Amino acid sequence: MSLTAVRDSKGARQWTSISGGATPTVGRILTYAVLIGLSIVVLAPVVWAVLSSFKSQTELAQIPPSPLPGALRTENYSEALSSFDFGTYLKNSAIVTVGATLLTVVINTMCAYGLAKYNFRGRNALFLVVLGTIMIPLQLIFIPVYQMAAQLGLVNSLWGLIIPPAATPTGVFLLRQYMLTIPDDLIDAARIDGAGEFRIFARIVVPLCGAAIAVVTIFSVMWRWNDFLWPLIISQDQSKYTLPVALAQFNSQLVAPFNYILAMSVVSMIPVVVIFLVLQRHIVRGVANTGLK
Repeated sequence: MSLTAVRDSKGARQWTSISGGATPTVGRILTYAVLIGLSIVVLAPVVWAVLSSFKSQTELAQIPPSPLPGALRTENYSEALSSFDFGTYLKNSAIVTVGATLLTVVINTMCAYGLAKYNFRGRNALFLVVLGTIMIPLQLIFIPVYQMAAQLGLVNSLWGLIIPPAATPTGVFLLRQYMLTIPDDLIDAARIDGAGEFRIFARIVVPLCGAAIAVVTIFSVMWRWNDFLWPLIISQDQSKYTLPVALAQFNSQLVAPFNYILAMSVVSMIPVVVIFLVLQRHIVRGVANTGLK
């Protein structure tokens, strides 16, 4: 909306909207100013990391640091990918993230559908138990989960990174709350028409839950892509390391190649940012509609 300045009969300047909309109030202007300022504060470290990823080791050690690199050293990315086998770590992270996200969406959607649309004794109590597991620290269940993974032969394999953390109570909660907004009459009508339960779930419920599924997808991608502790525990061979574990390992070296680490850190941010930009509208709508019931 564009504004233009005019003067009233007394000569005072007034701002009016060319498009005919309401003139922004002082409170709205202050709100936008605060939001823009907070956005700058949040984005400043990201921009600094991106610019620093093109610097040399000498430039990174300068005091005071320079915000802009002297020259764009794109070889930081190519040398990091070739020198430290970051290609393998990127591939492992991509496989784990995609596989775990697909499995998480499938399991959480089915569980949420059962808790939202099936009436059975103890349904609410079961939902409270699932919801209560959110408050259990992950460190308390690492040992029993690791023992189960070891008995199933999942240790030191990508399957061990994908299967154990697939079901998440947060995803079940978000999807269940969203499914409560779907009218029961719609499902009953499909049953009267002869549709099976799986067909109702796949052809009616899942398409209507696109916004909530988008929220669970972006959350799962963020959790799996940035997960550090579980991959560190379950992976005993460097060939099974994910990117966060590999970055932590190289950061602990006596002479850490910070220019390579920054370059790979920027690469690790790209998938999450791209997925968020693609799904942002669904994410906002899904979070807003989750609490309707």
